[in-house]
Amino acid sequence: MLNNIVRKYSRSFLEPIARFFSRTGLSPNVITVTGFVLTMGVAVVLAQGHLFWGGLLIIAAALFDGIDGTLARMMGRTSRFGAFLDSTLDRFSEAIIFLGLFIYLIGQSQELELILIYATVVGSLMVSYARARAEGIGVPIKEGLFTRFERIFILVTGLLLNQLTLALWVLAIFSNLTAIQRMYLVWRITGGEKGG
Repeated sequence: MLNNIVRKYSRSFLEPIARFFSRTGLSPNVITVTGFVLTMGVAVVLAQGHLFWGGLLIIAAALFDGIDGTLARMMGRTSRFGAFLDSTLDRFSEAIIFLGLFIYLIGQSQELELILIYATVVGSLMVSYARARAEGIGVPIKEGLFTRFERIFILVTGLLLNQLTLALWVLAIFSNLTAIQRMYLVWRITGGEKGG
């Protein structure tokens, strides 16, 4: 997955930033919430039709998503609640970004794009739900064509290159395919109907 490659090479970039925040005394959870608040601001920018700037701001907001976990490990403050908060706000962040786009596109009377946004949001939520439900039955699963990183990467690329419709097609199709992929993987791991 592209996510694993980026995570491997981003440590040297994220650790100095996390080290700076560690001196401020801010907790990793505060950083997580700050990133979500920034994402709300990005949604407002997108709703006003500033797609290029919205794309740039998504990158800035996404930095907090990487910093909070790095900061938690650096400070020895990892916690189950912190992991839960981070994952939950990730879902809200993704949804609110697409809400901003949805509001903008309503004013442009672009019905196809609105349908694609709906399909994308459903797919992205099902990707996360499939993982959470799998872990609930004791099947840890992280594999997937389009995890959150890939989805954000495609969206940002579409916004920056003024190819939003193409990006939405890719997201709508591959987000849902990823959810189906995870369903298949769980079926295979558990033995399907014959599994105990």
